[in-house]
Amino acid sequence: MQPEFRDLNGNGVLDPYEDARLSIDERVEDLLARLSLDEKVGLMFHTVIESGLDGTLVEGKGAISKSATTDVVLGKHLSHFNVHELGTAPMAARWMNALQRLAERSPHGIPVTISTDPRHGYVTNAGASFAAGMFSQWPEPLGLAALHDPSRVREFAEIARAEYVAVGIRAALHPTLDLATEPRWARQVSTFGQDPARVTELAVQYLLGFQGDRVGPGSVACTSKHFPGGGPQMDGEDAHFPYGREQVYPAGRYADHVAPFAPVIDAGTSGVMPYYGMPIGLEVDGVAIDEVGFGFNRQIVTDLLRGTYGFDGVVLSDWELITDNHVGDQVLPARAWGVEHLDVDGRMAMLLDAGVDQFGGEECVEVLRRLVDSGRVPESRLDESARRLLRVKFELGLFDDPFVSESGAAEVVGSSAFVAAGRLAQSESVTVLRASERVPLAEGARVYVEGMERSACEAAGLTVVERPEDADVAVLRLEAPFDPRSDLFLEAWFHAGSLDFPPGLVERVKRIAAHCPVVLDVTLDRPAILTPWLDVVDALTVGYGTSDAAYLDVLTGRVTPIGRLPFDIPRSMQDVREHPEDQPGFDDPLFPAGHRVDLSSSVSS
Repeated sequence: MQPEFRDLNGNGVLDPYEDARLSIDERVEDLLARLSLDEKVGLMFHTVIESGLDGTLVEGKGAISKSATTDVVLGKHLSHFNVHELGTAPMAARWMNALQRLAERSPHGIPVTISTDPRHGYVTNAGASFAAGMFSQWPEPLGLAALHDPSRVREFAEIARAEYVAVGIRAALHPTLDLATEPRWARQVSTFGQDPARVTELAVQYLLGFQGDRVGPGSVACTSKHFPGGGPQMDGEDAHFPYGREQVYPAGRYADHVAPFAPVIDAGTSGVMPYYGMPIGLEVDGVAIDEVGFGFNRQIVTDLLRGTYGFDGVVLSDWELITDNHVGDQVLPARAWGVEHLDVDGRMAMLLDAGVDQFGGEECVEVLRRLVDSGRVPESRLDESARRLLRVKFELGLFDDPFVSESGAAEVVGSSAFVAAGRLAQSESVTVLRASERVPLAEGARVYVEGMERSACEAAGLTVVERPEDADVAVLRLEAPFDPRSDLFLEAWFHAGSLDFPPGLVERVKRIAAHCPVVLDVTLDRPAILTPWLDVVDALTVGYGTSDAAYLDVLTGRVTPIGRLPFDIPRSMQDVREHPEDQPGFDDPLFPAGHRVDLSSSVSS
């Protein structure tokens, strides 16, 4: 009697790829031999998908997705998708199940793999991360690094994995291994700071928390990024945009930036993503590296990542290296840095030659089909990548059971225990740069607040007053400064430019300080210039994603903050402009990485 099985191709026979008793290698090879060319082509694209917030599939072009769900799954044979907005946990699970049932109608029933950018913090950036929403909320990765404890990073990753798996998210487009060496760079908030040893230690624990010791049915497969280190952006501009395409190494510190990848590869990362940036004047082991985007660079992907580092997992390109993205009246040019002159066929062929397995953010299957039909790319090259992509699906157990429980998702996602752990991490990650005898605040203290919800202060036992003149203390919360931009699509989400606070804001806070002591908290997604505040405020703290309630836990003494700076705080923008983009830290920072003081003392440690 045959065991029960999922008859994925509907032929009434237990085929080897459907047989969970066989090895993954046997199942992969059996399925690969059965696939049509179009099915192989579809495997090699990883595009954005929109979820129906009511649990239904989104048909028709949406605000972000490029095609109707049925068209892209059954017409183009795609089975890897990056999801953006999700509804409640039960509705997310319902949508996921509907998507998997749709995939069962494909010729061989290849299950869908859903991936996501980080979504447990505070920062929503449609090109990089999402605020927590229904998930437990934690500080951003910079805040996890500030806790200075690898076990806390592992705790976060295990909780995040449980919440992802509960709604069917089985792939993470993280961790970020980049170093925060260029203070103006917009993506530092997703890093573990500036120190390569610390980044490596935390990234490995993060990876193990999501994947386990090996990728299996309970895992979330990670794509570690951005190889070989995306931090040293010229003038701090981001490589999403044409003006930020160059990466530079004026201090000769390339080795620092690539250092975290070998240990993460050894720990079993499922995938690796090269960055958009194109290296300028880079030599590795005495060999000049071609000045083209890392994804297009055979020296980087095949020679270094595959050869030197021995990585045989999936290489997923960063998003939209081949085609331009038009959203509304805005455009984001293809990030074909250094090869802008090539047409879409040439760009795709170059990515394949470099060693890329999958095209992020793209669904132009007709281009790959044309390259194969013309003989420019052999079908055997597709087989090479398809093996790696199918292997991950089998490792995750998706061929055997891709479905999730709606009621189970509601019990796991945002559970009280997970939420409490996240709130504690938010509070403890706060870094005290200047302490005050007035903090912790006494029960009933009269506070004047800006940048905080009155209700949160009252819930914490404080009395909110309308004027600084009537307050015992003023508590002000600010965001790190940036220069607003909104010409290109996604540009408004990326905080770039000057790190200086506006002089008018400094003067206004001085007026408040003339009436009462000021406690100032600055949320750092980048290392703001804090120098002007030292002569103004009584106490100075920084955070990396902390709710008002979690911050008030610190101010009222319910939680002791233990956060340490994950990067140097520079003294001035002049120092920033003169600082080599690839060098971790400053010679004479205002506050060095690792700095903290006890909340009720002036003693630093």
